[in-house]
Amino acid sequence: MSNASEITSAMKDVIASLKSRNETLSTAESITGGGLGYAITSVPGSSDIYVGGSIAYHSEVKQSHLGVSADLIKSKTVYSEEVAFEMARGALEKFKTTWAIATTGVAGPDASDGVAAGTVWVAIAGPVTQSIQLALDGERENIRSGTVASAIGTFARILRARD
Repeated sequence: MSNASEITSAMKDVIASLKSRNETLSTAESITGGGLGYAITSVPGSSDIYVGGSIAYHSEVKQSHLGVSADLIKSKTVYSEEVAFEMARGALEKFKTTWAIATTGVAGPDASDGVAAGTVWVAIAGPVTQSIQLALDGERENIRSGTVASAIGTFARILRARD
């Protein structure tokens, strides 16, 4: 999924699926800085299923707003699968939603904490829990937009498998 029309199409499917089940969605974003929430809310009907999101860019915000453990951040880094899952679980609790999608990673241009630019984790929590690791190339904005597209695409596939 690489362009805006594919993302919009996937989001329309997500909205229809969640709406038919009376389920809701929230987000916890780091690497995407609100881009995931923007992509979700750019599609008509999103207000029926999207409750809200948290942009937790700094570790302190991940801890205070999403309940991510400081020890986990210290031992695994903020760019880990474990932190992504904690962010998603924190969004579920904070927003009282059925589902949550979290994004964390290194947008670049340089590595951070020994983690290469383009290394991304997306975690989905809810009735199905799943994570994906991405190794994206390109400029910072390409990595961020690729993360949004992958998060939405993965979530849409999870919902299709449940239908």
